[in-house]
Amino acid sequence: MQSLINKQVVLGVSGGIAAYKSAELIRRLRDAGAEVRVVMTNAAREFITPLTLQALSGHPVHGDLLDPAAEAAMGHIELARWADLVLIAPATADLMARLAQGRGDDLLTTLVLATDAPIAIAPAMNQAMWRDAATQHNLTQLLERGVKVFGPGDGGQACGDVGPGRMLEPTDIAARASECFERGLLTGRHVLINAGPTREAIDPVRYISNHSSGKMGFALAEAAAEAGARVTLVAGPVNLPTPARVQRINVISAQDMLDACQAALPADIFIASAAVADYRPASAAEQKMKKDTASDDGLTLTLVRNPDILATLASHNQRPAFCVGFAAETHDVLSYAADKLQRKKLDLIVANDVSQSGIGFNSDDNAVTLIDRQLARSSLPQASKQKLARQIITRIAEQL
Repeated sequence: MQSLINKQVVLGVSGGIAAYKSAELIRRLRDAGAEVRVVMTNAAREFITPLTLQALSGHPVHGDLLDPAAEAAMGHIELARWADLVLIAPATADLMARLAQGRGDDLLTTLVLATDAPIAIAPAMNQAMWRDAATQHNLTQLLERGVKVFGPGDGGQACGDVGPGRMLEPTDIAARASECFERGLLTGRHVLINAGPTREAIDPVRYISNHSSGKMGFALAEAAAEAGARVTLVAGPVNLPTPARVQRINVISAQDMLDACQAALPADIFIASAAVADYRPASAAEQKMKKDTASDDGLTLTLVRNPDILATLASHNQRPAFCVGFAAETHDVLSYAADKLQRKKLDLIVANDVSQSGIGFNSDDNAVTLIDRQLARSSLPQASKQKLARQIITRIAEQL
């Protein structure tokens, strides 16, 4: 279940006897690498305490539609943006009916309406309730809307009946949740990604660099691997773990990064997310440069242009079929991005405003605008870089 690593799962718990299994489900999701936040209905609190689920998830349990402790007292919007998957287990007959009707009368149902994350339910109810025509009609509506349904199982029930309606076991639900992220959009493709900053040496201890953390590029590598691609990640000096199923090549300077990217060709897709230093010192001192204590004249460095990695690969005789650039700007973001797209003959560019606090360099979140060859724009609102990466990979796959 590697595809759950670093995923953000909102677990909804509704009011059925199977709610006791939610505790074990949290453990299984976290064992698989997911971060879990729990939303409980009022009825669910009659079957299992919020304190239990808080202890297991490591986060406070949510239950109030308007939470004074949440940003702008709108916890449902925060959770909706945070979630990579909304998983409701158990999902009672009543909850299924409210979801089918598009109700938003508590935190959980409002969250479902507000999120653009995949939604999955694990039904749990008496066998007669499951067979009832109204429940089956609601099930059909939910399936038509793209809601994934895990189960139910068949067997003995708490009321003594035997038949369909048992919630699947937590291990099975966690495995099916993992499958929500196992997509074959890029199966058979080779994706080359560069990420992070470069360092341009002044002397053995000093260098020119920037604030890039590499988080966006690493998230893209993870999302591309999830989509079935063979991924080569050329990474500047960052302290980030290598995503599963990704080949990582560590480099330092812009020239190192260019050499590694060219050596990795041919590739089907090139995503240039690295923040490559535009300039480097004309020459690097072999020994540490000492301050001249007898002079206050300062230090003069002669800088020369670094190679343009994106432009080089976009015009290469082994040019990847689809080249994606990033434009991290502080003003006139979209106009600069569009100019870069056309000037470098790219297929797509991802523009983001790094002057905004909370997104961009060193942040866990980002907000971007995609611009394609026809200069059509598509905005992706603020979300985690992992979530945005999956959306970007999906857009790329759709344009191949």
